Amino acid sequence: MRVAGLGFRGAATFESLNDALERAGGNVEALATAEVKAGQPAVRILAKALGLPLLSISRARMGVEDTLTHSQRVEEKFGTGSVAEAAALAACGPGARLVGPRVVSGDGLATAAIAERDDE
Repeated sequence: MRVAGLGFRGAATFESLNDALERAGGNVEALATAEVKAGQPAVRILAKALGLPLLSISRARMGVEDTLTHSQRVEEKFGTGSVAEAAALAACGPGARLVGPRVVSGDGLATAAIAERDDE
C-alpha cells in the first residue's frame, strides 16, 4: 500500500498540491492530510480528479508518528514535525515507512510525502 500525505498553506491551489504529489513520485492508492485541512477545496478537488480517497487524520494520530522533517511552526500548530509525513504514515498504518522526506511544490505552498507498507 502507498499513501501520499499532503501539507499545504491556505493559498495552495490544485496545481500546488498536484505539483507536490508529482515531485514526491505519485502512484498512490490514497491521499491523506490533517483533519483541519481535509475540507479545503484544493485537496478535495485533487482527490476527485485522481479518483482517490481522501483520508482525514487527527492531530492525535499524527502526533505519534516519527517524521524525517521537523518544523517548529508546524509542530506548534499540528503536533508533528511534518503534516505531509505524519499524515502519510498514519494513513498507511502499522509497519509503514516513508519513501523519503517530504517534498515542496514549486510555488512553496504545498508539501507531499509518500509512505508505504508491504501488504501480506
